[in-house]
This record gives sequence, structure tokens and C-alpha cells, in this order.
Amino acid sequence: MSDHYTFVGGTLGPWEVASITPVRGEGLDPAARVEVVNARLETLPAGASWALRGATSNLRYTTRDEKERLSAIQPALGRSGAGRAALIPIKKNARWWDLAQDERRRIFEDVSRHTSIGLRYLPPIARRLHHSRDLGEPFDFITWFDYAPEHERDFDALLAELHASEEWTYVERETDIRLVQVG
Repeated sequence: MSDHYTFVGGTLGPWEVASITPVRGEGLDPAARVEVVNARLETLPAGASWALRGATSNLRYTTRDEKERLSAIQPALGRSGAGRAALIPIKKNARWWDLAQDERRRIFEDVSRHTSIGLRYLPPIARRLHHSRDLGEPFDFITWFDYAPEHERDFDALLAELHASEEWTYVERETDIRLVQVG
């Protein structure tokens, strides 16, 4: 089962954009606010600059043991005190998608330690992955993170560890959108 989401960057929404930083490749147009809609919007609302669409789905590179450990400590998004968020869309290159599933898994966890790194930052930093590649969207994945303001440095450390891994050599486009909850 999947659940569709649309992240709308524009003039409306409860999340004020603190920054939109292209990490690799082309960035996104400026936006003042972000609204998270639990549906696949086909038409941009008035005042929107962009929309990122994705669907939650099964965990593709995660073992049962990893899934159980994640589930045991993964907090719900939108919890009290988590007034900061990051929306990070990522597109991987053709070399990544040309690899077989077991080769991607080896790079993802055995070499890059993606899940292991993420586990160290839970529960202060919550996250939800959205798959976009099979929907024909310009990004392959969109990750939504939320955390309390005092954990922003931890979030930056998490990103630094992931960016230093072999897995990130396959990323051709990434934008870091930082958000502050305002209402």
C-alpha cells in the first residue's frame, strides 16, 4: 500500500522556508512557504512555485532486522516540539539504476551504512521517505525530516555522514530545503 504526498512550495502553508540550497545539480525556484498535502495534486494551487510528489511504500533496501530496529525507535512526524523540518529531494544517476538490486543494497548499507547512520540519530530526528521515480517525477526520492530546534546540529551531522558515503557518489541532483513551523 502506498500513500501519496505533494509538497507545495509557494506562498501558503504552515512551514516557512528558511533556505533552499542546491547541494548538487539544479536547485528549485524560491518559495516562502511549504504545504504538505496528503494527496497527489495534479494542478499547482495559486501562488505555488513548485510541487514535489511522492508516495510512501515498502522499504526497498532494508532487512527485517533493520526494519524492526527502525520501527522500535522511529517517532511519529509532527510531534510536539519538532518545529524544524527539512525536505530533501534526491535524484540518483543512471549508474545507480543500472546496478542490480543486490548491488544497490550492498552500496546502500554494507558499504555506506545508510540505515546504521540513520539509526544513531533516532529518535530526535524523525523521517519519512517518499518514492518518486516510478511516478515520473524529476526526483527519485523525497525525504521529510522533522526535529526540535536544538537538534539542528545533529541533523547537519547526519547529512554530513551520508554525503561522505559511497552512495552519494551516485547522486546527481539534491536540494536541501530547511523549514520552520509557523502555524
